Amino acid sequence: MATKTYDVAVVGHFSLDSLKLPSRVKPVRILGGAVAYVSLITRKLGGSAAVISKVGADFPPSYMKRLSDEGVDVSGIIAQGEQTTSFDLTYNGNLSSRDLKLRKQGPPITLADLPASVSAKAIHIAPIAAEIPFEVIERLREFTDCLSIDPQGMTRRFDAKGNVRCCAQMDQRVLPLVNVYKSSLDEIEVLTGQTDIHKALKVVHDFGPEIVIATMGSQGSVLSVDGEVCSIPPCKPARVVDPTGAGDVFIGAFLTEFTRKKDYQWSSCVGSAAASLIVEDVGTRFFGEKEEIYRRATTVYEKGIKHGSIL
Repeated sequence: MATKTYDVAVVGHFSLDSLKLPSRVKPVRILGGAVAYVSLITRKLGGSAAVISKVGADFPPSYMKRLSDEGVDVSGIIAQGEQTTSFDLTYNGNLSSRDLKLRKQGPPITLADLPASVSAKAIHIAPIAAEIPFEVIERLREFTDCLSIDPQGMTRRFDAKGNVRCCAQMDQRVLPLVNVYKSSLDEIEVLTGQTDIHKALKVVHDFGPEIVIATMGSQGSVLSVDGEVCSIPPCKPARVVDPTGAGDVFIGAFLTEFTRKKDYQWSSCVGSAAASLIVEDVGTRFFGEKEEIYRRATTVYEKGIKHGSIL
């Protein structure tokens, strides 16, 4: 990995996803994993991005080439072993829910896999299948002033058939290291044991993160900064084809913009706008244009945030 300071570095497994969508007769194979969505939206917004990951021999060279062609630093991606983490995702008729099944699980990312040094304005920890142990996160804390996490892969448990469930247990040493926490509303409720959003946010804050974000799909998101809570209105997409990765695009866009302006609410609007574009096509094929992301973000900001949409 080149010696430079990146806007966003993202750590976790890629996934070779098989999507079953109601609009398609056959499953669609796509490049998945939060690291793909986060790094590509960072580049779309003009930020510099690097990925630290591990893939298998089954990872298509065309995916690596696409990432490199988009300007993502792929020198931190290690090819090792036979298999890349892979999921089957089956959506219901109106795309409001999905079944998730693990097909293959790649090897964990270890301290030995990390570059000797990484400099990034923000590092996002994005596990999808328990691949990032505490000691790796602890080391990454040394490389940035802004450590972000989406703990979904730490709270997933898999049975012998690969069926996935969300578990409340995760390593409690992680959150005190983190500046920015992001998860879906369902995940934050499971993790904290609180169904009241204010109480759930407080539980996460009490562990250490100053910024807590709960995404709620078509209902927008909730942003809490040191306990000051506001709602971020949703940005309505032209159509919804595939909701996969919307939350990852949100946090990727948020971090990219936040490293520039340090404006929590505006950065959240950029996240909302970017998420509204990714769902308009399948997988990581379409992120929209930067100008359209900012146009939509401005609309969200002026209609919802500027006038104080407080919960």
